[in-house]
Amino acid sequence: MSFAEIGDARLNYRFDGPENAPVVVLSNSLGTNLSMWDPQANALCEKFRVLRYDTRGHGLSTVAPGPYKIEQLGRDVVALLDWLKIERAYFCGLSMGGATGIWLGVNAANRFKGLVLCNTAAKIWTADGWNGRIKDVKERGMAAVATTVVLRWFSEDFVKKSPEVVEAMRQMLLQAPPEGYAGCCAAIRDMDQSGDLARIKTRTLVIAGALDPVIPLTDTKILADGISGASYLVLQAAHLSNIEAAPQFTEALLKFLSEPEAK
Repeated sequence: MSFAEIGDARLNYRFDGPENAPVVVLSNSLGTNLSMWDPQANALCEKFRVLRYDTRGHGLSTVAPGPYKIEQLGRDVVALLDWLKIERAYFCGLSMGGATGIWLGVNAANRFKGLVLCNTAAKIWTADGWNGRIKDVKERGMAAVATTVVLRWFSEDFVKKSPEVVEAMRQMLLQAPPEGYAGCCAAIRDMDQSGDLARIKTRTLVIAGALDPVIPLTDTKILADGISGASYLVLQAAHLSNIEAAPQFTEALLKFLSEPEAK
């Protein structure tokens, strides 16, 4: 375990791979921690320096009183890069992590060589939906939402074929700090980056899940169309596409990261 002290937060991070290789930052989804990227880690570490971290309020990172803002989550990434003296990196985030990546593309483009925005959108769900989720978690803990949420992370077919993986992810969600989870729910609730997409000039890949009930394909297509020159890939998976379609996801990620940077 390693920790970065960044202002009001203490971020847990893991840094693997060849020391002089290009850095790729992996940002977790709501309710998970940095271990969600285990399916990609080994393959990435062959050519890249892989920086995984627990978003504030998650895993072993600081659980500060909420609500949080998407700007906070983005600034945490920049501060982590500063802590580690990393000038520029690639960024890959899924769901909440992808929303953080949108903010970074708009507000900290000089720090990133490329963005991979997975199963995410400029605006996600409704305020009423998020408020209900926050209320449930604050009053009854993570058990109030864990089973329902996890069954939206994966397709019915995957749940039948890989029940042990689904259960492991449910246990991860159950262990998420309720206060931190609720704080990040508020960050996503209050976020609408729709009007900022045209400002992203960084080379971008948008990955979507054909079976994703959380982020519909219409929303991921709006995201990809809103970013000039963005590539768009649809995988046969639900929300956690990096787990359900791990081989295809990893292949697409490596291909994108290995392409020459635009001058």
